[in-house]
Amino acid sequence: MTQEASYPLGVGLDRLAAEDPGAPAVTCSGVTLTRAELARASNRYARALAGLGVTAGDLVTIGLPNGIEFFVATVAVWKIGGTPQPVSGRLPPAELASVIKVADSAAVIGLPSPDGRPSLPAGFVPDPALSDAPLLPVTPPHWKAPTSGGSTGLPKVILSAGSGTTNALLSRAGFLRIERRSTFLLTAPLYHNAPFTFASIALVNAGHVVVMPRFDPADVLSHIRRHRPSWVYMVPTLMGRILRLPEAVRAGADLASVRTLFHIGAPCPDHVKRGWLDWLGRPEALLEHYSGTEAIAVTAIDGADWLRHPGSVGRVVSGEIMITDEEFRELPAGEVGEVWMRPPAGKPTYRYLGAVPRKRQGWESLGDMGSFDLDGYLYLADRRSDMILVGGANVYPAEIEAVLEAHSSVESAVVIGLPDADLGNRVHAIVFTAEAVTDEELAAHVRERLAPYKVPLTFERSAAALRDDAGKVRRSALRAARLPH
Repeated sequence: MTQEASYPLGVGLDRLAAEDPGAPAVTCSGVTLTRAELARASNRYARALAGLGVTAGDLVTIGLPNGIEFFVATVAVWKIGGTPQPVSGRLPPAELASVIKVADSAAVIGLPSPDGRPSLPAGFVPDPALSDAPLLPVTPPHWKAPTSGGSTGLPKVILSAGSGTTNALLSRAGFLRIERRSTFLLTAPLYHNAPFTFASIALVNAGHVVVMPRFDPADVLSHIRRHRPSWVYMVPTLMGRILRLPEAVRAGADLASVRTLFHIGAPCPDHVKRGWLDWLGRPEALLEHYSGTEAIAVTAIDGADWLRHPGSVGRVVSGEIMITDEEFRELPAGEVGEVWMRPPAGKPTYRYLGAVPRKRQGWESLGDMGSFDLDGYLYLADRRSDMILVGGANVYPAEIEAVLEAHSSVESAVVIGLPDADLGNRVHAIVFTAEAVTDEELAAHVRERLAPYKVPLTFERSAAALRDDAGKVRRSALRAARLPH
């Protein structure tokens, strides 16, 4: 299969299997599935789904943990012309019911269906009597349908802009630096859009996808040493945890194989970024994008460029981005406003299920705030809905969180606004600490680095990490739980 040719995803993967049947396709927990084995397993699995009534054009909700079975199920859905709709394998029944109602899923894999829809349990093994021969070619109308609650907490399903063809994925491989036949290390949950997208691109680009079932920092380094990946996806939360490993553990690491270490989806604190730039010693190897599941527009920046523009998420490499005030007037460089995006002319666009895009005059907003510098580099402030108005001043939680997480005792922090009779809102910090530290010490740490009105007036300790394995946090839910009822 060449990158210029385009096939339905199932056909493309079967062609890769025919070209090199023994090449590794997916590895997890010491078990590897070759391309031929993945092709046969997914063919049989696809026929099992068809037996449940799943047909071309259907969405199939996949609630499996990271592992080989996730890929077998995903490829099987593609092969019958369906669209995989990944969700967390730990979703409670009520939340799963909300998602599949929005998606109108034809079947559920990995979780019990809460409303009687057809389902397959985790660990499902198709009847050996089912054929494992290739299926008739069929192109899914959408190649993915990830779920996002965004800042509202309400589920929405995002149908991909591209249909289920190899070119829909391979067209992104270049600016992501996912090279053909590369070894790709996945260190985040597959139910999130970014890891699902990048792993799918690597697989379709003849790559070997190494999947971590759990995300222990030291185990990440051992996976890199053992599998020699050239492309590694991490979230800033995991990057920070790895930097905090004992020096002896980090000294035994070997990062020489890593040509691209990619992060996206959450703000990367300055000290974490610089720590990895120093450790890698090759700033061009560290790559960051800003986009969104909707992929309307994209910015990119590598480590060398970031050192010249610290804090930036890069320049626009696809589509257009504009910063405006509340009246939708474009703002000059240096002024913070709402980030609006417009896709490249003629490019297929995503579609929401369960939500309506925020649009104005052909532009769309994902709710982020930011600014451009004079060189056209974008700097994010925070989400519009998470901004805290304190005595008339705008306070962006991500800025304070980054400062708190730079403290040696703080492993993770989330900042929210709570009602205040005097200021309207007060800055409240929830912190997960590795060792004891007083509120006064934390406040002094922030006061040395930020303006006084940004210093949290109150602190709260969390008994567990505040961000999930994909680096995500829902501030709106944390705030709601702390408001008087």
